[in-house]
Amino acid sequence: MFIDHSPGWRGLWFAALMPFALSALPLAAATDIAGPSTGMENYTMWMTIGQQRFAITLEDNPTTRELAARLPLSLDMSDLNDNEKHVTLQRPLPTQTYRPGTIHNGDFLLYGPDTLVIFYKTFSSSYSYTRLGRIDNPAGLSQALGRDDVRVTFSAD
Repeated sequence: MFIDHSPGWRGLWFAALMPFALSALPLAAATDIAGPSTGMENYTMWMTIGQQRFAITLEDNPTTRELAARLPLSLDMSDLNDNEKHVTLQRPLPTQTYRPGTIHNGDFLLYGPDTLVIFYKTFSSSYSYTRLGRIDNPAGLSQALGRDDVRVTFSAD
């Protein structure tokens, strides 16, 4: 028995129109996927330590949206390993963990669901975090945070 696998006129017609049909797909798909604006694009939060103020550009994710809704926050942060300040929040935040591999001076991360961490040194790490954001200009961050516990105020302006 002979089966004809050639495209025939229907296959040729579809093949001829395919480039036009597909050229419209990415634009429509991108529009649908993007959805409405979340209002977090390039959202800046401020961190004040004593008299020094640092801008933090936040990621756009559920964790930062919930954190931003809690502002302003004044927190007493403890030093750990001479490379970070951390504090346990009263209420947990949603998480989207990843392993950064290298932690950078100025990274603002969440460890577990409830521990805010500000890193003031660069080093390798195998731990998982949720990315909150990054301090725009971490120059002077280590000096501002010092080696002891420190009060840090996070605000929207």
